[in-house]
Amino acid sequence: MGVDSGFISLNLNRANDLVVTSTLESAVDVGSRSHVGLVRENNEDSLLAAPEMNLFVLSDGMGGLASGEVASRLTVDTILAHCREADANPSLDFVGTRIAGVTETSNRLASAVRRANRAVFRASRDKGDHLGMGSTVVAVRLVDQRMSVAHVGDSRAYALRGNRLEQLTQDHSFVAEQVRRGRMSEHDAGIGNLQNVLTRAVGVDADVEVDVSEELFLDGDTVLLCSDGLTRELSDNQIAGILREAEDAQGAADQMVNLANAAGGRDNVTVIVIRQVPSASSAFWGIGRLGRWFSRSGNRS
Repeated sequence: MGVDSGFISLNLNRANDLVVTSTLESAVDVGSRSHVGLVRENNEDSLLAAPEMNLFVLSDGMGGLASGEVASRLTVDTILAHCREADANPSLDFVGTRIAGVTETSNRLASAVRRANRAVFRASRDKGDHLGMGSTVVAVRLVDQRMSVAHVGDSRAYALRGNRLEQLTQDHSFVAEQVRRGRMSEHDAGIGNLQNVLTRAVGVDADVEVDVSEELFLDGDTVLLCSDGLTRELSDNQIAGILREAEDAQGAADQMVNLANAAGGRDNVTVIVIRQVPSASSAFWGIGRLGRWFSRSGNRS
């Protein structure tokens, strides 16, 4: 990529194909997989599945040589460390300014991303061979039946509810900005040479703007976190079909990676699938809170 201007934490550059699967006590089924693809020599993606914390993070590194691997790993590890420290000490200082109108969980997740940005930025300058490295990040934390989403770059979060797949994040890339402004068609954006140019990334500047949103996470819902190695090979319709038809989260993760490679595998591809398994006891619990939580907010800071 280029830039304009218990828990499971994996160092994915040490293997071409890694799988993580877990089922939480709260009836959340989790599966993930990362693959180097068929063209790249190194896997610059990193993922974190920390089911005991209901924390899930995916990062896609950039910078060439080993820099991308370092940036994505540092991003994921720093977010985990900050959230874990805050869980033990709720009065821990926030990094950056609190975002109005969102929960403490969302503000803490944004704080963790900002801390990761500072860590990658500092490491880039302290180590000459990693100068200019950076990464994307998309992170989710679940609390009861509410989900906080924070992201920077073009790694995405999707939600499938029933038959409807919704992209929860907006890409911070040159072509995505042009599409949103009506200056480029979706078709042209998908075939041009500018897809790798990001307008925002972790670690490139001393500070970063983090987009945050909050969503309901109800029985039967499925959430997907993915790097752009997936979305450049598979359409939203293909992704939705796999998420609907797969028997479990790990099966969905495996199918998506396999199909992305079958379609060309031009980049590293990493996915985390989180599925809220329906249960009779939680149905009544959730209905009682719909009125209070039936709002979605999107913020940035």
